[in-house]
Amino acid sequence: MKKIMFVCHGNICQSPMAEFIFRDMVKRKHLEADFSVSSCATSTEEIWGDIGNPVYPPAKAELAKHGLSCEGKRAVQLKKSDYDKYDLFVGMDSMNIRNMHRILGSDPDCKIKKLMDFTDRGGDVADPWYSGRFDVAYRDIYDGCESLLNLMIEE
Repeated sequence: MKKIMFVCHGNICQSPMAEFIFRDMVKRKHLEADFSVSSCATSTEEIWGDIGNPVYPPAKAELAKHGLSCEGKRAVQLKKSDYDKYDLFVGMDSMNIRNMHRILGSDPDCKIKKLMDFTDRGGDVADPWYSGRFDVAYRDIYDGCESLLNLMIEE
């Protein structure tokens, strides 16, 4: 089983969108037994005590437009101990990559990757927190997840 952790700053927009988009792609290909998919944050801004905030309403609404539910998902923070539990950590932007290295320490197994690097476009996922364009973020995340899954199926 391949264990994937999608990562963004707060775990209320981009990384949960990636988690549920990727899960849906895996389900549509009947590969649920081959993948374990989660998401987390590099910050604690959306986590209060032991309870994280739910997915940001506009991100939740964008997922719903595509028939996807993220009900019950709450923000959680990436921990150093996660490194040994997952095969791949997929950040949404360059800042996430830097913060993952800071939290996880070294990356001897080269598990830390940026989502858009799996596409021909490269760069960062459009950040809907600042732009309000959850549709653009969805498109970037969908394209990145599709490319990632196709690559993993080929391996």
